[in-house]
Amino acid sequence: MQIHSSIRATDLKAKALTTAELAANKTQALLRRWKSEDGAPVITVNGKYTSRSWTNWTHGFLFGNALLAFEIGGDASLVGLAREHIRHEMPVHLTHTGVHDHGFNCVSTYGNLRRLIRSNRIADDSGDLAACEMALKVSGAVQANRWTQLSNDAGYIYSFNGSHSLFVDTFRTLRICGLSHVLGHLLSGEQDKRIDLLDRMTTHARTSARYNIYYGEQRDSYDLPEDRGRTVHEAIFNPASGAFRCPSTQQGYSPFTTWTRGLAWAMLGTTEQIEFLESLPEDQWKNHSAYQETLDALYKAAHATCDFYIGCATARDGICYWDTGAPGLASFLEWRDRDAEPQNRFEPVDASASAIAAQGLLRLGHLLGEAGVHYTSAGLTVAQTLFEPRYLSGSAEHEGLLLHSIYHRPNGWDHVPVPGLAPHGESSMWGDYHLLELALLITRIADGSYYTFFE
Repeated sequence: MQIHSSIRATDLKAKALTTAELAANKTQALLRRWKSEDGAPVITVNGKYTSRSWTNWTHGFLFGNALLAFEIGGDASLVGLAREHIRHEMPVHLTHTGVHDHGFNCVSTYGNLRRLIRSNRIADDSGDLAACEMALKVSGAVQANRWTQLSNDAGYIYSFNGSHSLFVDTFRTLRICGLSHVLGHLLSGEQDKRIDLLDRMTTHARTSARYNIYYGEQRDSYDLPEDRGRTVHEAIFNPASGAFRCPSTQQGYSPFTTWTRGLAWAMLGTTEQIEFLESLPEDQWKNHSAYQETLDALYKAAHATCDFYIGCATARDGICYWDTGAPGLASFLEWRDRDAEPQNRFEPVDASASAIAAQGLLRLGHLLGEAGVHYTSAGLTVAQTLFEPRYLSGSAEHEGLLLHSIYHRPNGWDHVPVPGLAPHGESSMWGDYHLLELALLITRIADGSYYTFFE
């Protein structure tokens, strides 16, 4: 990746505002067309959003897009639309016991709405603040209950695959447990056992940092120093004994290559958790013996994954392909030394992964201050590319915002518009949402402030 150290957030603010304006128009149009009985919009086919029966993990992003577009651009009509849909369509997600993605659906909706009310950007209509806080309390506890205990100091929120499965994605969804904790909530178990949500969050973070990320420490034959920071989508355990069994993947090419959206989830999730933990007053963590151990593990993971993204996972312009070991890249000579090429014969680009990763780079840079300028510049370099017309859809005929997003390459779920070429030109709901989160962060930095999910 070629990092442009001269870029400043102020240089990208106008493009971030343009992104929000496009998102406002596209979101309003999609909300007029979309019927709730169709499920959640997931990916586009020929520029039109469609659902995909797996889980409805993208449902909240649609309404979150409206809130973020308002927050950046100021179109107040979006707030009423978002509120109405959140009130009627999101409660079912609060008590969903079968998924690991509460932090996607519920923080993008109830979390963003709460932030806007608390910052006085919008009024507290009809008791929305209290409703949002109750929703976040419930969601965090339900998420924390989906638990596999490995030992006294290890365990994880298991994926929708079952109790044996630890997904790297959950690095980002863990924030729901943090919000529930700061709102004073806990999980009650058998015989009224009090289960601390901060303990669940930090235990999962340490476990995932250990098993979903490689540090070049010869954990297996492919854990090489030059690949420090690569990630694996899924870690498999024996729930009966608590033993780790093997790396695995659902959406990547192999357990020993890096699915780049999983890498991006780790980059952003680890940095956000550091921000959250370091924001807690002493009385909330002083009795947590593993507090500093968790921070150390998260800093190690954030450094490693961000370094791997910059050094190994992207093309020259900071945009990544869907998996660093995708077989077609072997025929795509020197792909790291040229700009990403979405329309190619070999392997698809995944711009959604880059949008998530860019935010992780910016947050690590912010955490490190002067020592993190390298990461800040890298994040802004990626953002600059994503705000270009070849990635940002300005067409009213295309319902998506961020082009060249990939969902599930192994399952063949991505539309191929031109026979003989890799999938390209389509959008995803998570890609659009995370591009808006990135735009919001950049506008805040440009204005001399910042943004966190827990503000």
